[in-house]
Amino acid sequence: MSTRENQIGICKNVPNLISSFVDAFVDYSFSGIFSPPHHPTTPINHTPPQTRFEKPDRLVAIGDLHGDLEKSKQAFLIAGLIDSSDRWTGGSTVVVQVGDVLDRGGDELKILYFLERLKREAEREGGKVVAMNGNHEIMNVEGDFRFVTKEGLEEFRVWSDWYCLGNRMKSLCRGLDNVKDLYEGIPTSFPRAKAECFEGIRARIAALRPEGPIAKRFLSKNQTVAVVGDSVFVHGGLLAEHIEYGLERINEEVSGWINGFRGGRYAPGYCRGGDSVVWLRKFSDERPHRCDCAALEHALSTIPGVKRMVMGHTIQEGGINGVCDEKAIRIDVGMSKGCSDGLPEVLEIRKDSGVRIVTSNPLYKEKLDSQLALDSKTGLGLLVPVENVPKQVEVKA
Repeated sequence: MSTRENQIGICKNVPNLISSFVDAFVDYSFSGIFSPPHHPTTPINHTPPQTRFEKPDRLVAIGDLHGDLEKSKQAFLIAGLIDSSDRWTGGSTVVVQVGDVLDRGGDELKILYFLERLKREAEREGGKVVAMNGNHEIMNVEGDFRFVTKEGLEEFRVWSDWYCLGNRMKSLCRGLDNVKDLYEGIPTSFPRAKAECFEGIRARIAALRPEGPIAKRFLSKNQTVAVVGDSVFVHGGLLAEHIEYGLERINEEVSGWINGFRGGRYAPGYCRGGDSVVWLRKFSDERPHRCDCAALEHALSTIPGVKRMVMGHTIQEGGINGVCDEKAIRIDVGMSKGCSDGLPEVLEIRKDSGVRIVTSNPLYKEKLDSQLALDSKTGLGLLVPVENVPKQVEVKA
């Protein structure tokens, strides 16, 4: 091989190396987190999110986070999943976060980056972090920003400044494809919004619309429904008709829509409306008599080996609880300051000892001994609706 041919062989990958460096520079400058190279998904190599997982020795479920990074970290901390430096300490634990990272707070992107980093760290230790799409992820991809905060718009505006800087840097490199304009097709003003919000709205649309860089990188990889061992996880709820349609099919189609493969602004029908998988409240009303246990049992009976449905979406003022003989477990405790500023709680399911709640609420610690003396049951028996009576829990403050 001639010297010239050798130089061409060595240098042909330089543009891609520069692109990866720029991406890492932008990520770190915005989030403070170093991320390995990530490449846009194409229809050729698109892999739908995994739907079914083996039952792990330890499974932890975390509810809605809604833009509150501090509370998100607290939830992971009380479950023993991270240390004081926010590094993964959960070993082989499988974590399911049931969606609604977006809206109501100003740390939405930072939580997405945080979860992405934990996914990598958990994989190295034999664990897994499963992030799901909630109704607020679907709404934002559709361009419905009714629950966005001013701080949330500003976070996206700052991200877009760094992202556009990275694109300008890439445009100076020969050998790279022409960089697509982030704001292509997006108006510069919005009649119903204040002028001061225009740039944030534009940045949010650009980032989260189908095929947008944030939607593609983070949300398209999320599950919309997941079966882990004998538990099925979903943001709102599942009806028999959803299961008959196909859980894998739902994940594949939602992922494809977010990636921009399916076309159209709006999500598939089973993600829209009151009976959809991300909006359903038939099993999450805090009043037990309002829960449709018959529909729940019918749905569960159509998923072989599954005994419970775990969901978020509806704030449980009394904390994590179960209804319908604990076949429905509701884990949204409204922990975000943008919701009810509730104390973090997580659900833990162990292969050898059943189900329990891990809480940071000191009131439960004070009454733990007296409550345990009243009932020696373990597992799902600990998950009962709270009506001015503290639940039986293991406290890890």
